[in-house]
Amino acid sequence: MTTGVRGVGHNAPMGLQADLGYRVRPPNLVQRATQRFAATRPGARLFALTAHHVDSWLLRRTRGRTSLAGVTAGIPVVTVTTTGRRSGRPRPLPLLGVPVGDDLALIGTNFGRASLPAWYLNLAADPHAVVEYRDRRVAVVAREATGDEWESVMGAAASVYRGYDAYRARIAGRPIPVLVLTVAGDPRQ
Repeated sequence: MTTGVRGVGHNAPMGLQADLGYRVRPPNLVQRATQRFAATRPGARLFALTAHHVDSWLLRRTRGRTSLAGVTAGIPVVTVTTTGRRSGRPRPLPLLGVPVGDDLALIGTNFGRASLPAWYLNLAADPHAVVEYRDRRVAVVAREATGDEWESVMGAAASVYRGYDAYRARIAGRPIPVLVLTVAGDPRQ
């Protein structure tokens, strides 16, 4: 397992996806059915209450190689460790990373619920985080996507996980934030 955090003081930055070895594979028939269920109100509620607990446990036990979302829905999960905006403590959470160019984006749909996700509020307060995928860790910086980039990410997200369209349709009265994660120290920041 790689123990260091790549990105800090690295001279030749690569894209985040390459650094993590992150890939999205097409879901099989059962995984597509699970995605359809997860996009419904009852499915979203069930997964919102349980998935991160199961995924956190599985990801620790398998050194990042297996997650509930990955097995049952074919969704690749990264662990994003933010700094708690109130506590100042590390807050690791399994999330779906959406490929955007060489980087990854996080989408704040919060399973279609009315409130913003805590991870988004943490990254808005401090955009520095660490992303883990399998046995790799990379220091990143988050930035808000706006305009055409926001639309592009939302389109890409729907191709990774169909539930984003259903969540987007249910969310009213608040924006859906999209944060793009780039390797810390990347000159594109």
